Formats: sequence, C-alpha cells, structure tokens
Amino acid sequence: MTTTLAPNASLPVEAPPARWRRAAEYYGPVLALYSTLKLLGFGVFMYLLHSAGDYRDKHPRFGGGERPWDVLATWDGWWYQQIAEHGYHPELVPVPGATGLITLEGNSAAFFPLYPAAMRLVSEVTGLGLYGAGLLVSVLASFAAALGIHAVTARLGGRRAGLAAAGLWAVWPGSGVEWAVYSDSLYVALAAWSCHAVMTRRWLTAGLLTCAAGLNRPTAVALIGAVAVAALLAVHRRQDGIARPVTAIAVAPLGLLAYLGWTGHRMGDYGGYFKLQSGAWAHEWDYGRHTVDVLTSVPVGHSDYLFVWPYADLIATGVVLLALALLPLLVRLRPPLVLLVYTALTLVLVLGSQQIFANVSRYLLPLFPLFIPPALALRRLSPAHLYLLLGLAALASGSYAGYALFELGVP
Repeated sequence: MTTTLAPNASLPVEAPPARWRRAAEYYGPVLALYSTLKLLGFGVFMYLLHSAGDYRDKHPRFGGGERPWDVLATWDGWWYQQIAEHGYHPELVPVPGATGLITLEGNSAAFFPLYPAAMRLVSEVTGLGLYGAGLLVSVLASFAAALGIHAVTARLGGRRAGLAAAGLWAVWPGSGVEWAVYSDSLYVALAAWSCHAVMTRRWLTAGLLTCAAGLNRPTAVALIGAVAVAALLAVHRRQDGIARPVTAIAVAPLGLLAYLGWTGHRMGDYGGYFKLQSGAWAHEWDYGRHTVDVLTSVPVGHSDYLFVWPYADLIATGVVLLALALLPLLVRLRPPLVLLVYTALTLVLVLGSQQIFANVSRYLLPLFPLFIPPALALRRLSPAHLYLLLGLAALASGSYAGYALFELGVP
C-alpha cells in the first residue's frame, strides 16, 4: 500500500490513490447491487408502460406523455419543474362556490424548495433541461441514500447486512419514485446520513443534514424530533459535552421553520402552509381516522372511502401492515434511539394524516430502519441466493412499485 507521512507526524497515512481504492472496494458492491436492481425494476416498469399504452391517453400532468419515460415527470414532478423554472407563488385563493373537501386553489407552495433548487442548479451547470436535471439529482441522491442505509445497517449487523439493506431500498414498495422527478431519494439520503452522524456522534453534521432535510419535505419533523431526543440523551449521559448536542438541536429545525415562516409571510397567514395542504390537497392531520377507514374497507372489498384507487390502495394496505409487523422486530434489536424515534414518528405522521392512501407506499419509503431486521436475516444467505432473491423482487417491483404507483394510483 502506498503511504505518505503527514506533516509533524510519525505515523504513515494512506496516499489519496490508496484511499480511493479502498473506498471503491468497500462501496463499489453496494452501488453495483443497487444500480443493477434498479435497472431491472426500471426496465420492467418501462415495458409495462409501453405494453399498456395508457400513458398516451392521459394528461401530461397526470401520468401521461408522448413517451413512456415522460411519466416520471408527471404528478408531483410537474410541480417541481414549474418551481424550478418559475419559482414560487404562495397564495390562499378560495375556489368559487366550493363546499366540499377542496376549498382552495392548489399552488406550488405545497412543495418544499431544496429539490427544485437542486434541479435548477444542475440544469444551469450541465445544460440539461429541467426534466433531465431532476432525474440526475434523483438518481445520484438514490445512490447516496443506498450508501447511507448501508452505513447505518453495517454498524449494527456487518457489511453483508448493509448490502442487503441497500438492496431492499431498491425494491421496497414505493421505490418507483427513487428514479423519478420526485424529492424522495434526496430526503432519504439526508435522513440516513443524519442518523448515521448521530450514531457516530458527529452532532453538527447531524444538525446540518437535518436542517437540509427540513427544506425538502415536511415530514422532516420526524427526523428533527429523533435528532433532538438523541441529543438530549447524550447531554443527560454527559457523553459529548453540552455544546455540540445542543447545537444540533438548535440547527436541526431551522430549514423547516424557515420555509414555513417564509410561505406564511408571503400568504399573509403564518398558518398558511397547513391551510393550503388542507384546503387544496385534502391533506391534514386527522388522528388516523382516514387510515382506519381504508384499512377496514380495502381488505373486505369496500370502496366507500376518500380517494379510491383500488389496486394501489391494496398495495398500500399491505405496506402499512408490513411496516407494523417489522416495527416490533426493530424494537427487539434495540438499535440506537435515533432510529427508533425517527421510525415511530414517521409512522405516526403518515398514518395519522388524511391523504390519498395510494401515496402511503411512497410516504413510508423513508422508513429505512425497518430494512434492518430483514437485512439481518438475509445476511445468512449465500451471495448467490441473496442476489437471486433481490433480483426477483426487483423484477416484480417494476409492477408494484412502478406501474401501480404511477399509472394505477397517484404517486
């Protein structure tokens, strides 16, 4: 191994080429497995889109387009492109004569700014259009998320468990948005590395990553709470002094508060963001009433609940039940508190809200700590059996995590 001497030190350190080689040896298999699985699922997704041809009959904003891959920039992806190109127009505009759930006109303020800002920056630097820039940001962020999930899991169960967890991230229900013009991959990357920073007691890094996550998705409140609880525990145990954990607590919520404050100021109502979500998107906290309504309707074939998308709702129901089954297995492993709090708060936020239930498989995608129990079980398999199992799941994910999400539901 090539080494050089650090200034004023007697111990050799690795030269940069050696460090890069070691990094490639360590992280290369993770990226290779993740990208292979995603390409398998992505290929099936595009084949199903092409075979069905439904996208040709739909509006370009709502799951349609001229080519199959145009679907990847529809729904929320359309809004992100509008923000990246034109900026924000926060308003609370009543719908004339509205008396139902939707009482306000929807606008771009419902979507947080970090992802469209990254799209715009990448577009300006590379010359790509906003569609291509958004996909590039999402793909690169998905690789960063895979590495973060691997790093968190490997600390608890070794490298093979970390590899399995990164593979599960590629095929999990909802994973169809990882390579789309959506902000989910960027959020999971920030959340995974923030949790890893807490686990390695790098408090300022954790605070800054959580602050960035708060500029990306409103559910970052779960990550903020997890970092705060872990930091308070560190202060109580006198592990890392007081200044560094308290700094993390102070920095973590700044991104979320800044965006909510800015939108409220622009709307002339500091609760405006939540009024917009409720009045324009029918997305509000309801203590889980809507979730219970769906979970007691879908399994028995009823469809008398809000926003019915039968096939996607059935998949979402399975995802919720899977998450609830994996949660006690995660608790039994007694992982670091930051992972438990983050998982529990994310579940509460998602399941306690009224929303389009077909979206739940995507909203629960950030629950990467739930990958840890199955990853610990999968590490016992030989590499060949592990790759075969994940490969089959990747092929299936083209349907349940891709086509069902974008074309049979609303992602």
